[in-house]
Amino acid sequence: MVRINRETDYGIGILTAMARAPEQRFSTVRLADQQGLPQPMVAKILKNLARAGILVSYRGAKGGYGLARPARQISVAEIITALEGPIAFTECVEEGVDACQYGDACTTSANWWRISQVVQHALGSISLKDMSEPVVPLRMMAPRAGSLKGDAS
Repeated sequence: MVRINRETDYGIGILTAMARAPEQRFSTVRLADQQGLPQPMVAKILKNLARAGILVSYRGAKGGYGLARPARQISVAEIITALEGPIAFTECVEEGVDACQYGDACTTSANWWRISQVVQHALGSISLKDMSEPVVPLRMMAPRAGSLKGDAS
């Protein structure tokens, strides 16, 4: 199964909360309490997001963290890359053909590269603002049994 790691899932949840109140500064303690997460985990995530330029860190009594730019300008792909590294499904896509034991003889690396590009583009088209806005759950949008054309009912 291909999925994001727990740190990225938490990071997107934290950023979503921040995107809903972009004018505010958030402390590590406040975000940990809001999200029900351990403070050291939240601190690590915030530092990584600040290092990647997604967040800005403010010092002092009224310090904390804030979004470095509007939520609509921060993509899910950028967040995943900041917390996990490059979006790639195989070693050869991430590190180049030389990283693969099959090298130039591999018949699937070009297709894995294409797949990675499509996924990266899809994740790049979804912004933090999109993630912070409620949507209709997929199960409510899915067609009911027998409602599709061609169904024998």
